[in-house]
Amino acid sequence: MTDTPRPAAPGGYAHMSTGSRDFIARHGLWDDRRRAAAAELEAALTSLDFVRLVFADPHGLARSKTLTADAFRTVLRNGMDHSPGPFVFDTGHATAVDFTVPGGGIGVDELLGAGDFVLVPDPLTFRRLPYTGPRTGWVIGDEYLRSGAPHPLSGRALLRRLCAGLRERDQDYVVGLEVEWYLTRLTSEHYSGRPGGFGVQGHPPAVEPVDGGYQFNLDGLTDALEPVLAPLTRSLTALDLPLRSVEHESGPGQLEFTFAPQSALDAADSMLLFRTATKQICARLGHHASFMALPGLPGFDASGWHLHQSLARASTGENLFTAPDGAAALSETGLRFLAGLLDHAADAALLCVPTVNGYRRMSGGFSLAPSRVAWSVESRGAFLRVLGAHGDPATHIENRMGEPCANPYLYLAGQLAAGLDGVERALAPGEPAADPYDRALPALPRGLGEARDALAASDFYREVLGAPLAECLLRLKTSELRRYTAWQAGTARGDEAHVSEWEHREYFATY
Repeated sequence: MTDTPRPAAPGGYAHMSTGSRDFIARHGLWDDRRRAAAAELEAALTSLDFVRLVFADPHGLARSKTLTADAFRTVLRNGMDHSPGPFVFDTGHATAVDFTVPGGGIGVDELLGAGDFVLVPDPLTFRRLPYTGPRTGWVIGDEYLRSGAPHPLSGRALLRRLCAGLRERDQDYVVGLEVEWYLTRLTSEHYSGRPGGFGVQGHPPAVEPVDGGYQFNLDGLTDALEPVLAPLTRSLTALDLPLRSVEHESGPGQLEFTFAPQSALDAADSMLLFRTATKQICARLGHHASFMALPGLPGFDASGWHLHQSLARASTGENLFTAPDGAAALSETGLRFLAGLLDHAADAALLCVPTVNGYRRMSGGFSLAPSRVAWSVESRGAFLRVLGAHGDPATHIENRMGEPCANPYLYLAGQLAAGLDGVERALAPGEPAADPYDRALPALPRGLGEARDALAASDFYREVLGAPLAECLLRLKTSELRRYTAWQAGTARGDEAHVSEWEHREYFATY
């Protein structure tokens, strides 16, 4: 039988998952750097079989579609249609945003009826995944409406907009990542065979500790994990992640990875890739990586994500937080930025600690986790810790509240907006706290409910995030809290002093 050429689909597209024809060029979405990177990427497609197009949902989780290299060639011109499901499901895959009513209640008309948005690859983020073989690529996408406008629920678009405003003033937001996480050994298949459903997570993988822990920074504990850490760190550096150090923390198999400072958007992209790749590499090695703050496993300590941050002169790299005469801990700009972070500590908490479980670290008596709105020079018990100080060119502020599974784009955007608000309003931070746990100091939110309410009452963050994103986050977290309290009411094992089965099922495998 003679093959007959297939007629072109109406409108010049070959498959419904493809975006609008020439969407990227028509809306001018790429600058010269991205157009050049796209040309290099298109040429490299001959040596690839697949490309994963990824974006971060509001929870900070990587969602992706895997395309053949040929299909991705079209996406480099048209973008790709994508379902809005990741915007409307909470952490347990329960529908939190009702997209069946006009507007979905959050001001994004394209959510109505679960309409698609357009995902556009950012060619500057392209990487080959070394642990899958060199023929699979990974690239972060930006979310757009059909009009070509950035999607109002996109955390990456939010952070990019804030950073672009800084660049107009010849400033850059510089961020260093310090992330604690847990490595455990799988004792069976990663999938337990016991599924969940919409709003009910399946059973997490069965694991065992890799060591007994509680010998802080003991070289022997790190060395014993070398069969996992060596291939992991080799892959991370092959992905061009700026890894600086690896150490064993207190808990059994609790590790801390630190990364060199980067511009904020690059740092957020690095965090998304780091968490995603680490989980995938460890699974291939018979282990499980989790960024859940406090797994529900006996003897485990809580993990944090400490965010190191400063402002720099974009044209010169000069640190704008360094006190010029060394007499003060921070420059005037640094002190005002610090004051802004303190002023918005409560209403930013949900962006730093977005899960039920994360607040156990702040309210469960764990050492060196903040509980009060306080700052200090060097003290690890403070919410905000100033490092360097007194003329040090590397002076910066460390936020010690965050949890490892926070959405990196929202965490950084929330901090940057708060700090800049302090600069613009010329706020003063007051004196450093002699005791960062002094009960006379204002308390940080003690649970997800308090953090949600603080964000809901914040006109400042509703303006920063935009009403649709603020409302989306509030609905997602309300749904998550509703399911948690329902579980508590339905079980006699709702012991608030210990990590619940609900939390372990909800977060341990997913994050």
